[in-house]
This record gives sequence, C-alpha cells and structure tokens, in this order.
Amino acid sequence: MKRSLLLSAGVVLTLSSALVTAQDSPESLLPPRFEKPKSATPKPGTPARPDAPGAVVQPLPPGGSPGDVARPAGPMLPSGAHIPTLHELETMSPDQLDELLGLKPKFDMPAAARRSMKQVGILAEDEGGMPAGSVGRQSPLLIMVLLDGNKGQIVSRWGHILLRRALASRLDAPAGMNPADFAAGRAGLLVRMGEGEAARELVQDVDAGNYTPALTQAAMDAYAFTADITGICPVTAVIGSQRKDADWRALRAICSSFQGDGSSAQSQLDRMVGPDGWPRIDVLLAQRYAGSAGKARQAVKIEWDGVSDMNPWRYALAIAVGLTPPDSLTKGLPKRYAYVQATAPMLGLETRASGADQAGAAGILSSAAMVDLYSQIYAQDDINGDWAKAADTLRSAYVADQPADRLTAMRALWDGGADDEARYSRQVLTAYAAARLPVMSDYAEQAPELIASMLAAGLDQNALRWSAQADTGSLAWGQLALAAPTRSSPVDGSALSNFQGNDKSDGYRKSRFLLAGLAGLGRVDTAAAGSFAEKLGIDLGRQTKWSRLIDQASDLNNRELVILLAGLGMQGSGWDKMTSVNLYHIVSALNRVGLGAEARMIAAEAVARG
Repeated sequence: MKRSLLLSAGVVLTLSSALVTAQDSPESLLPPRFEKPKSATPKPGTPARPDAPGAVVQPLPPGGSPGDVARPAGPMLPSGAHIPTLHELETMSPDQLDELLGLKPKFDMPAAARRSMKQVGILAEDEGGMPAGSVGRQSPLLIMVLLDGNKGQIVSRWGHILLRRALASRLDAPAGMNPADFAAGRAGLLVRMGEGEAARELVQDVDAGNYTPALTQAAMDAYAFTADITGICPVTAVIGSQRKDADWRALRAICSSFQGDGSSAQSQLDRMVGPDGWPRIDVLLAQRYAGSAGKARQAVKIEWDGVSDMNPWRYALAIAVGLTPPDSLTKGLPKRYAYVQATAPMLGLETRASGADQAGAAGILSSAAMVDLYSQIYAQDDINGDWAKAADTLRSAYVADQPADRLTAMRALWDGGADDEARYSRQVLTAYAAARLPVMSDYAEQAPELIASMLAAGLDQNALRWSAQADTGSLAWGQLALAAPTRSSPVDGSALSNFQGNDKSDGYRKSRFLLAGLAGLGRVDTAAAGSFAEKLGIDLGRQTKWSRLIDQASDLNNRELVILLAGLGMQGSGWDKMTSVNLYHIVSALNRVGLGAEARMIAAEAVARG
C-alpha cells in the first residue's frame, strides 16, 4: 500500500503543472483529460430508476402486466444464504436478528435530522479553520497522497499544531471524491499524529449511514486511541455484518452487551478465541469490559503471563477496565502510547504526567493543559515521589518570592527531563513562568532557554523583552531575530558569522536553520545569505517536485494546500532529520499565505531545538 502511494505521488507530482488560482476559485491540478468525469447520462432506451429525478412511476418488472397479481412483500433470505440453527438464533442479539430479516435501516435517524456532507470538520473558518473551498477542485489523488503519505511524526511542535488545525477544518471534499473518504484520510492522519480526540470528533461529524469502509476503519482507530470502546456502537448498528474481521466482530459483541444482550455477547466472545479471532488475553479483556453492562455482569480474571506484546485494542481495553499493563509490555512502545497516556482521563495523574513529557513537545498538549495537569498532582495528598516533587517545583517556578528561586526551579524541571523531547516538554510547561521572570543581566546566560520556553507557547512579545540581553550572534539573538513580528534591517554577514562561531550543534545545524528561516522570512541580506550558504555547503535554490508544489500553492494563496505540503515536508523522528532546504520553503510558503506567525515560530523552534 505504501509503495503504491509513493508511486501515485510520483505520478501526481509529475503531472501537476499548476495549483488553484485562489482559495475562492481554484483550478484542478490534473491535465485536462483527467478533469471531466464520465457522463452520468443514461444511454437511449435505458429505463429510469425509481429514485432518479423525474421518475414518477415505478417500471414494471420484465414480462409483467397491469393484470399480474403482486406477491406479498416480506423479508427473504438471499439465495444460497446460510440458514441459522435454532441455537444460533437463540444467541443472536436483536440487532443481528434485524439484520438477518432485512429490517435494519441504512440510517438510524429521520431524514430531517441527518447532517449534510457538504462540509465535514469541527473547526469553521471564523473559528480559525481554513476556507471551506480550499481543496474543492484539487485532484483527489494528490490530496490523498498528502494525507496517506504522511506518517504523522512531525518534527516541529508548531508544525504539528498548524497541521492539526488544517485537518480539523470544515472543508468541502475535492470534486469527485466521497466526503466520507476525505474525512477518513484526515482522521487517519490525526490518529497517526497522536490526536485521537480530534480524530474522534471528526468521524463523529458524519452520520453512520454515510460511512464508507475507509471511514469505518478510521473511526475504529480513533475510538481505540481514545479507549472509547462503545463509541463505535452506532456505526456497528448500521453497518452490521458488512465487515467480518475479528476486530469488528468483537466490537459488535461488546456493543450487544451494552444494548442489553449481555449473555449473547459473552457467548459470541467465547467463540472468538482462536486463529480467526482474537488472542485469549484480548477476549478476556473484552469480556471484562462487556461484563460491566447489564445484568450479565461477571468477574473475569486477567493474567498477563505469556503475553509478549501490545497492540492498540489491547491497550485500550486494558485502561478502559482500569488495568495497568505490566512494565514489560509498555517499555519501548511507540510514542503513540505515550500520547494516549497524556490524554486518557481514566489513567492516574502520574501516568498522564509521564506521557505529557512526550506530548508537550509534540504539540498535543498546550502549556496551559500541562500546568493544569501538574496542578492536579500538587493538589493530591496521596501522590508522593518524583511527580509530587516536580509539581511542587513547578509551583516554585511560578510563585517563589525571589526571581532567582523561580529560575532555579525552572532549571530543575528542564534538567529533570529524561531526554531531549522531555526537556522541551518541560520548557512548554514553564512558558508562562519564564514570561513572569524579570529581565536581568544576571540571567543572560539562561536567556536562550528562557526564550525557547516562552516561544514554545507563542509568547513572542514576552521573549522580545530579552533583546537587550541577547548579544548579536548568540543563540538568544538567533531565536529573537526569527521570532520578532517585524525587523527594521536585514541580518548581515558578520552577525551570521558570529552565530556560526558560537554554534556547537552537529554540522552547524542551528546555523543552517537560522539562514533558512531568515531567508524564508526575507530578513537577511541577499549577498550575505549567498556567501553564508556557500560557506555551509547548502543550496537554498535547489528545487524538487515537492518544493515546486509548495511554492506554487503559496503563489496562489492556498493555505490548506500549503499546510498539507508543509506537513509532508516536516516528517521525521527529530530535527536532525530536517533539511535546511525544506525549512526554507516551508517558512517562505507559510509567510507568503498570511501565516507569518506560524512561520516565525517554526523557524525559531528549529534554531532552539536544532
């Protein structure tokens, strides 16, 4: 599947010669021969369908006549269908019986209550979302490549925040594309980014009767991520047995239990243990969850002996029933599990704080959300140990009488991070504490980290107060040169050289990012930029198919497309995977489409974390 996506991407990027002309009147990216859909006009002599516009009389069946006697209508099993035994009928839920007898409607709500598929999303334009028609006339293939081709691991916290905003926007689907499939692509990427709550809200914006196989899978992934097991039940009720894989059958059984048929649900789950079903541990967890509903409650003992791995549904069911999987199963797991820990309300505060040390740096948690989490830990008298100490330290960072004590507390939190990601998460945590610290020359040595902390929450005006303590060419100066809303004069060659002289990063990565950011924002002397680029061995003028597309999208002021392309260009496990050329095109494109604040924060973050 991934190989086919990459091949599709190559085809689209090769064929695309122009982007939309504007957000309100875009053009297709495909050549003319791809633009016109096949005509839907029936061939001459083709009878009109009963539901077709203008059809007022239902056509007679072949060979029929007005004098034929109509057969009584009633539920009939399809030819060759399996006729259930009496025992199977007894164990069927009412929902399954309705489906068997053909009594299940496509929609579980009246027509007047159904929602339009014209625009799907959770963030309107007047709420900060993107214009609804941003990708309305783009190639569906291009859009799905940008969504499905993104693994969701974005190096930049601010890039992650911006991409989440674009994916959650209320948007028209590309012409010729099912809006449900468009929602599925966006929700799937949100899940891969660790944004389970946003993905769940997005799939819930579509009525179950409009679900496609792709949206059904995206919904399952979103509900698994958020451990909202019964959230999928309205969808299982409508789709029924159209899907038959083990995950689906287990969820249908659980939903049956919560619909009042616990005995049948337990029997169905019993039969699922085996090669065509779920492993025994997962079935036991499902039975424990299903057993919490109705009169069929039963005790199910969970033993982890012999379990050697973890998967999303196993983890979701475990935490949903109040269990903590053993450390042997949770060590070394992908970051998505840490993101679940940070946002799952049923988990303990200490577990959530551990996940926050990754989620904060990723952009999943805001500074305010992290402070709120630590405040809850501080208020709990029964929490002791490292996390209680960290919560107390955070309080000192905000309210200690002496500024020196506040700075000491902030440094203790930063240094307490287990790795670079955790350290930056702690800087997100202390952003507002750093903004409260008075500007003093005694603290100039700590200015780079204080500035990075403030900019992690977008507090650029507070950070700029430290300009007097930021010597030209220092790390503090570099961040502020990028983060300032405006600059009166371009950066010259001597400032760039001074910065490189202070740069201890591998391969002068920070210097490369500084040049890319300044050039993207138009804040560096052209001659100085060329000389410095040659000195660093980089060519900001180098073009790729991706860079041409994002440049064209910015030329035509299409914010949504610029953000999707920027997200594709910001993938990686860390800033060491980011190239200065990609950063230059991303910052430049965002700045040109009116997202200058985001462009400045991404550029400053690159220098701080590079």
